[in-house]
Amino acid sequence: MFQQRVLSGVCGVWLALAGAGLAQAADLTVVVKGVAKAEGQVMVALFNDAAGFPRGKVLQGQMVAAKPGQVELVFKDLAPGAYAVSAYQDLNSNQRLDANLVGMPTEPYGFSRDARGKFGPPKFEDAVVRVGAEAQQVLVNLSGQ
Repeated sequence: MFQQRVLSGVCGVWLALAGAGLAQAADLTVVVKGVAKAEGQVMVALFNDAAGFPRGKVLQGQMVAAKPGQVELVFKDLAPGAYAVSAYQDLNSNQRLDANLVGMPTEPYGFSRDARGKFGPPKFEDAVVRVGAEAQQVLVNLSGQ
């Protein structure tokens, strides 16, 4: 009887903790504006680590067919924390951000919070969006072509 109560109590605590973790997950809607033409795809990468942003390990990635104006993508069930988004329009569908001889991108690109770097990509901290328990939206403006 005692073992049964202990086991029941442990299971109850585990279920409560698991339920609390699920309740805190939130969706992040990424709105990419400035898509100039219906050519190629819009590639969006979500990062949760400054060490990998924006060229390293992607937490999640999505792509959607480009259409003039804007496109939206949703990253579902994210744990609360700090995230940064990078996006570009892959005009020639080669699944990479093309650049010229000096390394400047030749396809439209952008980052969350309109973050910009001085001589290269922005820092993670400049592009960070905080995700809590509520659904959130972040805007990325494409430019740079």
